[in-house]
Amino acid sequence: MREKKQWLIVTFYTTSAAMAAEKACEQAGLPGRIIPVPREITSDCGLGWRTEPENRERTEALFQSLALETDGYHICML
Repeated sequence: MREKKQWLIVTFYTTSAAMAAEKACEQAGLPGRIIPVPREITSDCGLGWRTEPENRERTEALFQSLALETDGYHICML
C-alpha cells in the first residue's frame, strides 16, 4: 500500500480557473497537477491543483499575479 503524504490542494470556483491555473503553473515551471478534489474538501468545480506544501508561497503569488480566483488553500494527507 502506498504511504500517504502531505499535499497542498488549491481549490477553485470554476473549471476554467482550474484549467488556467494548470497552464500558468506549467509555464512558470511550478510542479503539480490537476486532481479531483478529495471528499474532505468542498469545491464548487470539483477540481484542484495539487503540489508540495513548500510551494504554497510561489503558488499563491502566481495565482494572485494572474488574478486567478481561488476557493481556498488546503493541506491534506493523500
